Amino acid sequence: MKKQYLRRALASAMAVAMLAGLVPAALAAEGETHLTIIGTSDTHGNIWGYSYEDMKESSKDGLARVSTYVNQVRAENPNTILVDAGDTIQGTIMTDDLYSKDTAGHPVPAALNYMKYDAWTLGNHEFNFGVDKLKSILEQTDVPVLSANIKNADGSYLTGAGYTIVERGGVKVAIIGVTTPNIPRWDGTKQGVSDLTFEPMADSVAECIQEIGDKADVIMVSTHAGLEAEYSTDGSDAAQTILDKCPEVDVLQLGHTHTTYINNEKIPVGEVKSNAGEVVRYDLTLNADKEITTATVETVSMEGVEPDQGLRDVPAIKAAQEKTVSFIQDNVLGHAAADFQPTNEIKGLPEGRLQDTAVIDLIGTVQLENSGADVTAVALFKDTSNLKKGDLNYGNMFDIYKFPNVLYTVKVTGAEMKAYMEWAAACWNQWQEGDINISFNPDKPGYLHDHFIGLNYEVNLSKPAGERIENVTFQGKPLADDQVLTLCVNDYRYTGLKNEGIISGEKEWESPNSVRDMLVAYLAEHDPLQPTVDNNWKITGVDLSKDDPRRQEIINLINEGKLDTPYNKSYNLADYDALIAEAQSRNVIVDGNAFQVDSAVSSGLGDMVFYRLRDLAVAFNGTPAMFNVEWNGQVAITKGSEYTAASLAPRPEGSAIDYANITIQVDGVDVETSTLLIGGNYYVSADGLNALLGVSAVEADGVLTVTTK
Repeated sequence: MKKQYLRRALASAMAVAMLAGLVPAALAAEGETHLTIIGTSDTHGNIWGYSYEDMKESSKDGLARVSTYVNQVRAENPNTILVDAGDTIQGTIMTDDLYSKDTAGHPVPAALNYMKYDAWTLGNHEFNFGVDKLKSILEQTDVPVLSANIKNADGSYLTGAGYTIVERGGVKVAIIGVTTPNIPRWDGTKQGVSDLTFEPMADSVAECIQEIGDKADVIMVSTHAGLEAEYSTDGSDAAQTILDKCPEVDVLQLGHTHTTYINNEKIPVGEVKSNAGEVVRYDLTLNADKEITTATVETVSMEGVEPDQGLRDVPAIKAAQEKTVSFIQDNVLGHAAADFQPTNEIKGLPEGRLQDTAVIDLIGTVQLENSGADVTAVALFKDTSNLKKGDLNYGNMFDIYKFPNVLYTVKVTGAEMKAYMEWAAACWNQWQEGDINISFNPDKPGYLHDHFIGLNYEVNLSKPAGERIENVTFQGKPLADDQVLTLCVNDYRYTGLKNEGIISGEKEWESPNSVRDMLVAYLAEHDPLQPTVDNNWKITGVDLSKDDPRRQEIINLINEGKLDTPYNKSYNLADYDALIAEAQSRNVIVDGNAFQVDSAVSSGLGDMVFYRLRDLAVAFNGTPAMFNVEWNGQVAITKGSEYTAASLAPRPEGSAIDYANITIQVDGVDVETSTLLIGGNYYVSADGLNALLGVSAVEADGVLTVTTK
């Protein structure tokens, strides 16, 4: 096998590399080949581009939009490869509630076949429904499915392949697929999973590379894992270990963590968020000797891309969409007598994680009634989950319980129960004197934050994690450490608690249907559904200074979008002056959220205020008007792409200000605009921003208000 090190000796060619994504294969220099690799990951069954919870078409995600983009790229460059990095068959009502029960005519393999994927790496959620169901779905696809580190008992690959070799333009690209080996932690009890072996990813990649030998010119690894370790101490679940142990790798695709990430320092590495809202794109140029001379990576948003009607018209996909929509809208399951969640006091801080609410108590009641257990645990999987007053359909059930979990029961001691409760209580940060709000531990996401029904208890947040659970009672009496209870948890949590060593008992019972199905049955028997809260737990040890007017002033600024939501770190009254100053310094408001952006006024242009373009790119991230800005011999803007470069420092005092009328390339089209040039960076006015992005931007008193919705 050739070692692709030539690009490291061609630093002077990086300016050319920045243009590689714009050069069609036909325009490549003589003897050169330009390859484009498009990667998707964590699409989670979102084929159509549709929110079944809301019964609305989306505007920025779904494989139908990805298909349109892929078709465009293939038209520009026939040497295009399409790879998926897993978590593909789970995640919507369509996939989880209809086609997990009867996999015949499954829409996901139909979509992959239509789009002509070159490879599909398994994700951990591919195992949610058991190995037999997975295999029945895989039998419906023509795409090579890769599982280099997931093997049967006899040592053979689960899917029959660890890698595949794709040829484009005379260049042979080996694609190796590996998956986080943590699947037994989450789905170890699912049918067939315990019969499989999950090996360290880097070891499996190395084995494949040795087997590939000199049969490939380029080595790509598609991994359903993040760059850093998730649970391992030896790096077996970290993609970084692949880079460390396998220098032959030329391209690395990440998945699993639902984050946008690109890095082009040594080799191009990329990852995208979930639900097919963006793709990662790699552009490689190889010389006549098939050595890589340039390699770049970027993410491309699907915002505004028209869905591919051809994909939507595939019989299996069209039938699945119609079946799912009918399943939801044609079946009013019952009614909510009132809203089930209280209004958030502070924008973005969910009351459902700060107090007992009717949503949690409803799910807990249903779980206890179906399991006969003494105690059960429930997490608010989505901060905005609610049942609104009025008609309820299956989409509403999905909204409050987004995973296709079943229930298990297990015997636990009082000591184990308290340890579990302490584990869950670590999802909050410790309250400090002067904090005006409770905040959440960034290292423990919301889906790990369980609330407990069947016990009464207090959570003292003035104490450190591990010492917070107090006054636990069961049926009116203190819970003794040696007391035995029957605990009901979902299958995911059971496996996690066992692996953490928090509980030791074995599963005694498994529900025959999912939690969502139980909720539907309960609703049919309790229509209209009344929101009830038993307030069996509360937070103690905190004084949020609710009588201090400064607190309300800070909260008002948060709710107005002038201060960020203190989600992972509380605001403190000791920082009152600094917080007020920060809010006052924020001079750009995007869809109600305020940002501080470097601005300037040119005396030659009156009082017109200009704002640094790269700062605006940072502020626009995550909005419908998101854009990337870079220098390709001129300023180039790509609408719909995330800006991932580091934020710029404020310009030095006394920096020279020059007027410049320049041409900016917007999605390949030249747009002339007036700018200020300060310290090597361009600043644009509200009018200039409107011309460049087509948003509604208005400046008044130095504050730029931008509306994209």
